[in-house]
Amino acid sequence: MDHVTSQDGTTIAWRSVGEGPPAVVVNGALSEHSSALPLAHALAGDLRVTVYDRRSRGHSEDLSPGVDGAVERELADLAAVVEAALGTADDDDGVTVIGSSSGGLLALAAAATGLPVARVVVFEPPLATPDFPLSAPPGLPEQLHALVGEGRRGDAVALFLTSAVGLPAEVVTQMRQLPDWPEREALAASTVYDTALSRRYPEASAFGPVDVPVLALHGEATWPMLRASAVAVGESFPRGRHREVAGADHQLDPDAVAAAVREQLAAG
Repeated sequence: MDHVTSQDGTTIAWRSVGEGPPAVVVNGALSEHSSALPLAHALAGDLRVTVYDRRSRGHSEDLSPGVDGAVERELADLAAVVEAALGTADDDDGVTVIGSSSGGLLALAAAATGLPVARVVVFEPPLATPDFPLSAPPGLPEQLHALVGEGRRGDAVALFLTSAVGLPAEVVTQMRQLPDWPEREALAASTVYDTALSRRYPEASAFGPVDVPVLALHGEATWPMLRASAVAVGESFPRGRHREVAGADHQLDPDAVAAAVREQLAAG
């Protein structure tokens, strides 16, 4: 993988596939760049797609862990990745940023804060709506950071899954017995960043003006809260719209999402 250096000196790992105008995929919680590769390959005939390990994940470092400034550090990381993606392309109109779940919050924040973003596509960003308020406790990022600092990475992941994702405690107890649980534990520090993003951007209106085209997607069989969130995103921005992905749930379908991205590209 290639690397860029973020504002605080942290190295962020990235790689690109395909040819065409530049795009960057931002993963959701408890995942590394490899989970975005199926979508990247599905788009490789149309775009040069960059995937990366968000801070404290996979091959990326985190030289400045903690809650204070967490959102700003992730935006600086994404800015460095976007710069690298633009550096490999002839297109100077900006990048298409595709964000999945909590990665959608970062994608929208990038557009709202002035990064060179041409358009945004988000898949089921976890945002509150009047019918579905967020239930995570206000101090969750600090609690997670403290658990990670104490070496209780498994407890941090479990707390994230129950308090932020909303899984029943008994389900998480069963998950802790699965062979892939150590992989989740390895990503425990990243939950601080996801929850800090959710606290900064609890609902669509929190982003402020976003003037680029925004397409919000939700799976046909997803949770009602995430469907409502996608609809709210599509209706909250001047150039926003939403679309249902047939047959999908919260698990991103690479081919279906790639088709929606192509449609958004064709629309301008």
